[in-house]
Amino acid sequence: MSSLFDDLKQGLEEAIAYEKGIGKARTKTYSIMPIKEYSNKEIREIRMKAGMTQSVFASYMGVSKKTVEAWECGRTHPNGPVFRLLDILAAEDLDEMNFVIAK
Repeated sequence: MSSLFDDLKQGLEEAIAYEKGIGKARTKTYSIMPIKEYSNKEIREIRMKAGMTQSVFASYMGVSKKTVEAWECGRTHPNGPVFRLLDILAAEDLDEMNFVIAK
C-alpha cells in the first residue's frame, strides 16, 4: 500500500480513537515570527546572492524595476509582504524561515 494510504488510515484510526475517548489528539502549533525589515544594502545582497538582475527581481517581487532601484538606493522601503519574500530568498534552508513548528 502507498504511504499516503497508510498516513490516511493512521489518521482516521487516531480520530476514531479520540472520538471514543481512548486516544489523544495530536496538535501542531505554528508561531509566526515578527517580520524582519531589511536595509537597502541587505536587499541588494539578497538579490545578488539569488543571481537576479533588478528586472528579474522586480518580476519575482511583483513590482517595477524602478521600485527595486528605489529600495536599493534607500529612497523608499518595501512593506510587510515583500519582507516575507525576502526571507524566503535569504534563507539557506527551511529551518531559517520565519515560522516555528511547536509540538
